[in-house]
This record gives sequence, C-alpha cells and structure tokens, in this order.
Amino acid sequence: MAGSLHPPLVEARLDLYAATERCPSALTPHQRNLISFVTSAINGTPYCMSQVTIKLRETGLSDEEIATLATDPAAVDLSAPDRAVVDYAVRLTRDPGAMTQADVDALRRAGFDDLAILDANAQCAHLNYVNRVANGLGIHTIVDPDFPAYAAIPDSAPGSHPDAASTTG
Repeated sequence: MAGSLHPPLVEARLDLYAATERCPSALTPHQRNLISFVTSAINGTPYCMSQVTIKLRETGLSDEEIATLATDPAAVDLSAPDRAVVDYAVRLTRDPGAMTQADVDALRRAGFDDLAILDANAQCAHLNYVNRVANGLGIHTIVDPDFPAYAAIPDSAPGSHPDAASTTG
C-alpha cells in the first residue's frame, strides 16, 4: 500500500484515528458511527462506508435505515441528539466554509457540551481526511461483513508516545 511507504505518516494517521475514536466525551459510539457514515457516504467512499455499516448494525440500525442514511440522511427517523450530529456532519462535509456559530449552537441545544461538540467536529474532520486518503489512493473495496470493525480501532500507533491515544488536540 502506498501509504505505508512512509511509516511516520502511517503512525500519525493511527494516532489521529485512536484519538478521535477514544475521545472521552458524551458522544456515544452510535453517534460517532452516524457521523462517520454520513461523511463517508457524502464523499462516496465505499471502503469507509462498508466498515461503518458493520458498526451501525451493531448499534441498532437496520439495513434499510443505513441505506436511507446513505442517500437521504434527513429522511431517517433519529432521536434529537442523533439528528443534530447527522445534520452537523452533513453540513460540515458538504459546505465547510458556510459553518457558523449557529451550527455549534444547534449541537448545544441538542444537549452536547463543549467536549462532545469538539469530538463531533474531530470525528467528521477525521473522516473527511480518511475519505480523501482512501479515494485518492483508489481504495474502493468493500470490507467483508465479518470484519471485526471495533477491534480495528488502535489504542495508538506502534512506537508512538503512550499518551497519544488520550490526546484530544
């Protein structure tokens, strides 16, 4: 794989992945997955979508809801907090330059504190980055449905600083 030709880059990616997935905020794993999925769907990244599909099934979404989330995120019936993170991720992915304090305030009205808002932002930003890496390297494969998606989350990159996984930026 082209990305492994420069190990410090791979290590940095894994550290960022660990930090975004393990942020100690009130954001639930399901909400993190919703953000990841809609971001990857908007960016047309089948590799990331297929991995997050496994996680969404494990957190309770049906295949029909997942399919709708991919094509029309607004049409899926979600709780108010879940709707808020999905709407935030859609807007940040589609039109990042248009984001305003009102977008942050919408998350706050849905019950999210500052750390959860930072976490939602970091999750969406990280997936936008990862989607561009995958698409830019031509990685359009679909993850096997039996892939242990949660087990793939690194604690931190090999050889990295032991506190790297708990760093939130």
